[in-house]
Amino acid sequence: MKKFLIVTILFIISINDIYSQPKEFGLGIILGSPSGFSGKYWMTEYTALDFGMGYSFSGKNNMTNFHADYLWHNDNVIKVEAKIPLYYGVGARLKIRQNSASRLGVRGALGITYFPTEIPIDLFFEVVPVFNLVPSTELDIETGLGFRYYFR
Repeated sequence: MKKFLIVTILFIISINDIYSQPKEFGLGIILGSPSGFSGKYWMTEYTALDFGMGYSFSGKNNMTNFHADYLWHNDNVIKVEAKIPLYYGVGARLKIRQNSASRLGVRGALGITYFPTEIPIDLFFEVVPVFNLVPSTELDIETGLGFRYYFR
């Protein structure tokens, strides 16, 4: 009975590893507005923390952008054999401008990601409205296309 229990537990653990997406830390790049580094840390099978740092060259107002989001993923929207969840979330952005006032805002992320089964990466595209709160209220739209490699 003891051997059966050990074999059953090992089998369940191996099945979970085969069918779950990476829950570790991923690091990669994002191209768009702005371009830079992107990271993701999986907290559960469907939730993750996403963060990034980018730089934008726009004439006199070069800017560095930092963001962090809490994301929820939904695997049931696109019905294909590959793992392609839609995700949405909320977070914050700090935009530091070189020759102008910096901005602090609330982000609402919406995107799609693809997890190839052969290698530990994800490919993603996102559209993110940002409601700036400081120094004045205004709406920005950020977009990005990127990938991350997951360290196992």
